[in-house]
Amino acid sequence: MSTSTTSAPPGTEDPPPARAAPRRRGDRTPARTGWRRALRRDWQLYSLAILPLLFFLVFRYLPMIGNVIAFRRFEPGGSIFGEEWVGLRYVRMFLSDPTFWQVFRNTLWIGGLTLLFCFPIPIVLALLLNEVRRRSLKRFVQSVSYLPHFLSIVIVAGITLQMLASDGPVNHVLGWFGHEPIRFIQEPEWFRTIYVGSEIWQTAGWGTILYLAALTTIDEDLYEAARIDGANRWQQIWHVTLPGIRPTMVTLLILNIGTFMAVGFEKVLLLYNPLTYPTADVISTYVYRAGVESNSFSYAAAIGLFEAIIGLVLITSANQLSRRTVGTSLW
Repeated sequence: MSTSTTSAPPGTEDPPPARAAPRRRGDRTPARTGWRRALRRDWQLYSLAILPLLFFLVFRYLPMIGNVIAFRRFEPGGSIFGEEWVGLRYVRMFLSDPTFWQVFRNTLWIGGLTLLFCFPIPIVLALLLNEVRRRSLKRFVQSVSYLPHFLSIVIVAGITLQMLASDGPVNHVLGWFGHEPIRFIQEPEWFRTIYVGSEIWQTAGWGTILYLAALTTIDEDLYEAARIDGANRWQQIWHVTLPGIRPTMVTLLILNIGTFMAVGFEKVLLLYNPLTYPTADVISTYVYRAGVESNSFSYAAAIGLFEAIIGLVLITSANQLSRRTVGTSLW
């Protein structure tokens, strides 16, 4: 038994597939068309971003042009871009200045202590609030912990100075126990404790908002499965809750590392005094005194540019390290 194959008669073969016509120069690409369609559909939402973009453009990006005076000699009343090119003169000046390195160490100390204490405390507070079952108690604690965030830094600094004054409430309590009054505001060794303590009081409650929002996205079935496997509350927190909020934790950690060198200028300026300069003076306040009070704008611009470069290196390194270790990053 044989099978025969029949071939189509000549001239009846299927025509080859037609080639796509070459795209003309004036044709719109799908991506561009999709973006314009989205803009026409949601233009009200996009319009809300105009003011924030203008803010960053005017107060963040345009001032970067002024960094050129770090390499030029600037005189008040002259050109805003400096009078004469001096190269790295001001960079060599602050690198050889012992006062700058003392300020640099103070910045590292205060920034490191702030990151060490102010970053994990909101996580712990959010975990504790998540375990509270009485809604009235939970709302009360949230309201009390959020309230300091809405106070201005001037008010927070004023409360801190009044509480720790020589005749303030803290020294009155110490006097009840027979302790001599402590000059908290005038003693350099107390400044870091005061700054970090006030920072925790002001920011801890507000920092829990993002973590509480992240906790609501965790699937309840994961807790149920953990309870079936015999996990207690601590084991559920360690194996379910913390992994669930890990992306939020890593993102905020990267942002905090990026601002590691930019220690709060306003609060330090309001709390410190010449007696506490050895431990309280940071780069931002040193730049303020050098630029505004001493009119050494080029010298201050060089220090500020140095601080910005360190911050860029820190946030880039933290982002790369986070991507390689936990798989989460900002970009």
